[in-house]
Amino acid sequence: MRTYVVGGAVRDALLGLPVKDHDHVVVGATPEAMLKLGYRPVGKDFPVFLHPKTNEEYALARTERKTAPGYRGFVFHTAPDVTLEQDLVRRDLTINAIARADDGSLTDPFGGQRDLQLRVFRHVSDAFEEDPVRILRVARFAARFPEFTVAPETNALMRRMVEQGEVDALVAERVWQELSRGLMEQRPSRMLQVLRDCGALARVLPELDQLWGVPQPVQHHPEIDTGLHIEQVVDCAADAGLDLPARLACLLHDLGKGATPPENWPAHHGHEGLGVKLVEQVCQRLRVPTECRDLAVMTAREHGNVCRALILRPNTIVNLLERCDGFRKPARFVQMLEAVQCDARGRIGATASFRDQPFPQLAHLRCALDAARAVNAGEVAKRWGEQPQRIPEMVRKARVAAVKAALGAAAPDDDEDEIKPGPDSGAGDAGESSGGA
Repeated sequence: MRTYVVGGAVRDALLGLPVKDHDHVVVGATPEAMLKLGYRPVGKDFPVFLHPKTNEEYALARTERKTAPGYRGFVFHTAPDVTLEQDLVRRDLTINAIARADDGSLTDPFGGQRDLQLRVFRHVSDAFEEDPVRILRVARFAARFPEFTVAPETNALMRRMVEQGEVDALVAERVWQELSRGLMEQRPSRMLQVLRDCGALARVLPELDQLWGVPQPVQHHPEIDTGLHIEQVVDCAADAGLDLPARLACLLHDLGKGATPPENWPAHHGHEGLGVKLVEQVCQRLRVPTECRDLAVMTAREHGNVCRALILRPNTIVNLLERCDGFRKPARFVQMLEAVQCDARGRIGATASFRDQPFPQLAHLRCALDAARAVNAGEVAKRWGEQPQRIPEMVRKARVAAVKAALGAAAPDDDEDEIKPGPDSGAGDAGESSGGA
């Protein structure tokens, strides 16, 4: 029985990166032998065990054979005579097919160390095409290691897999798992680029894929192309360290621009309302968690209004806070503001960059939120106890007054609403006159 550290732990160590988890492969052992040594079984499809002291995973060396479309149709074989090389050949990329023995020696039969030096993602063997999840994994690795490129032959293989419909067999949970993990890496745009290069983005996120090639007004979007804008926004979110719900909101906020009439391009008036239904559609199909879905929908609907915050009247701002449930969920409202800030800053052209541009709308609306939330609704209710039907009206008036006082000269005097609630309101092309989306 011999054990080896394999996969990401070896790869990251060779790259000089911190190693978080260790996966091990065991050669020359049986499940019975592992149990006798105190290892605890956890694998359902094939024998995987937890070390009795470290809780690290130890998998028996195995081979596999594809029996059906998708990523679930496999038969696994484990036996003491399965060699380390036979186990490694089933892995996805050469850089993940390096094994380290207890004495530190490396087994690298497929040139993984060379590809680490070349900064290349290269598939180990044709077994790669038997598992469509690997396309998503390569894209996620590109977001983690943005300096790496996909080998031409690997991209060609992934494109063939897409054309053969392998990606269509992926279940929603796996797509969301890999997409969400890629969004949390350092350069999410690389994930999108890799998925587009092989055609997979059009299969898993067609609503997003169609944004590339859709023009925007150059005076507000020097990058012009809406897809390039999305790439820059998600990278801005990563640089800002935003959490997953906010990063998903950044990814999906402009889906409506793919649904605006081409004859109106590059203008996209009303794209916010058009985008709401598309965001809901994506989140339902991928079974996105409620927390992520709600913020993405809110951001798609309101990002134009947030960008116009400096010209909104106090009454209108309170409308916005109410519509976003900001009084009960202030942290989520701030998440939206942070996502819209990335939208405003995520635009770079040949001669202009918005990355460091001030976004006073965030502080403006946070100030309004704090002021409105500071209103003591209970005290207002006491004063109007004899006319209970007027309590909601008076609480709202108190909040409007508080917002006006807090914003001072920054608040317009007229309290007439400028925008209407609901997904079909639209705020023009996201208030581009004030740095909007």
